[in-house]
Amino acid sequence: MKWTLRLEELVQLVAAVFLLADFQAAWYWYLVLAIGPDVGMLGYLAGPRTGAFTYNLLHHKGLAIALAAAGVLLVVNPLLWLGLAMFGHAALDRMLGYGLKFPDSFQHTHLGWIGRQGPR
Repeated sequence: MKWTLRLEELVQLVAAVFLLADFQAAWYWYLVLAIGPDVGMLGYLAGPRTGAFTYNLLHHKGLAIALAAAGVLLVVNPLLWLGLAMFGHAALDRMLGYGLKFPDSFQHTHLGWIGRQGPR
């Protein structure tokens, strides 16, 4: 089952990349897709609860879809591109096994533990 979920995330990532191209996004939007939402990790400087909140906010597919939809409805291309980049990045992260964070630890995600088998 795990490989089917990863395949689904790959399809979502590819769709986001193709839509960025179709909507003629500048080259730097692909950089935003690759690393932009990871700026949310800076919240961990204020502690795990704040870090989980900021990380999850910037990796939330629902927010990404809402931004993209607002960009289409309001005819604001940068908003559309931001939503597509956020969506593609979230799909990439989940395809690689990095999920939304719980407030107790960066390694504790909705997809399981990263880098170790559970809490120490």
